[in-house]
Amino acid sequence: MFATPAYAANGAAATGGAAGFFVSIFPLVLIFVIFYFLLIRPQQRRMKQHQAMIQAVKKNDMVVTGGGLVGKVTKVDEAEVEVEIAQGVRVKALKSTLSDVRPHGTKPAND
Repeated sequence: MFATPAYAANGAAATGGAAGFFVSIFPLVLIFVIFYFLLIRPQQRRMKQHQAMIQAVKKNDMVVTGGGLVGKVTKVDEAEVEVEIAQGVRVKALKSTLSDVRPHGTKPAND
């Protein structure tokens, strides 16, 4: 019924192996390039902007900490800031935990 003999591939198929490898790896490279431009690069840019914003914090700036505290900066050290969250209530926070820095001209909505 199925009595056709199977023949081994000749030399022509072996030379197409390298081209076949590049054709099969091309979609993976394309996906990586798309991920780089759509995800990795914008995230790196946002991280640099955030680090620059934190390094530029100065006295009388309004800041928001990672825990959600909003207050005015009263003192800036190398790695810490002192934040006044209410009149006479001051806390120390690490600069790295600041999530937002607002210029000193802005005020909270309730004041």
